[in-house]
Amino acid sequence: MTAVVTLGSAARLDHVRRQQRMLGAEPVRRVLVWLDADPPPASVPEFAGAELVHVPPGEHGLRLAAGRNQGARTADAGLLVFLDADCLPGPGLLARYRAAADAHPGALLCGPVTYLPKGVRPVDATALPALTAPHAARPAPPDGEHVVAGPDDYRLFWSLSFAVTAPTWDTLGGFDEAYQGYGGEDTDLARTAAAAGVPLVWVGGAHAYHQYHPTSSPPWQHLDDILRNGRLFAERWGSWPMQGWLDAFAEAGAIEPTPAGWQRRPRPPAA
Repeated sequence: MTAVVTLGSAARLDHVRRQQRMLGAEPVRRVLVWLDADPPPASVPEFAGAELVHVPPGEHGLRLAAGRNQGARTADAGLLVFLDADCLPGPGLLARYRAAADAHPGALLCGPVTYLPKGVRPVDATALPALTAPHAARPAPPDGEHVVAGPDDYRLFWSLSFAVTAPTWDTLGGFDEAYQGYGGEDTDLARTAAAAGVPLVWVGGAHAYHQYHPTSSPPWQHLDDILRNGRLFAERWGSWPMQGWLDAFAEAGAIEPTPAGWQRRPRPPAA
């Protein structure tokens, strides 16, 4: 059995409704993990048929790692497909992930992701193929082809769309729930996979489509999360993740390197 695990919140309600409507047309088990303090709104028509799970925020914000882990436990499926709330499944996504899992049952499977422009809101999966434009930062093999990633490619793992068999999930141990708030938990999982000898496989044709929402670069609203989670990652793996954003924060004068790692720069005293 295949299950799709999605993390949802009120901030992405329109996105997840659109996603769940498309998934509802597929013969697949749906597990929707709600990350807000309030329980999920069960009355939303598109949520009918999905199993709703509530994982409220922790001390430091939304618990994405814990939410995905709880979703996997609830799904209890042979193949786990993880899609973020803002990602739409392409018509072939589930079939391509299933075929890749058959061919590479011990691998971490990742399909291409297209970022949809502002104002594009598909309501039917049949409209998605014409919009396909995979993000250039990662490999996008031809439909049906599988490419085993090299050692340096684990840094390109994105948790917004991926799949694993249940035994591989057990090997990985899931996400580390010490990560709370934004950033780092997916990079940590990729490092865990590399250390455990779990192959990373790019899956051609398993297209996901990221729905537009405003973002900032660097993400100033997540600065404290990035510092906290980055320090946790560095203590474990010996280097800091999200280096591009750290460099941007430093260039803006918000943070500085110290012997203990990156930290906020002290504010000058008031005049």
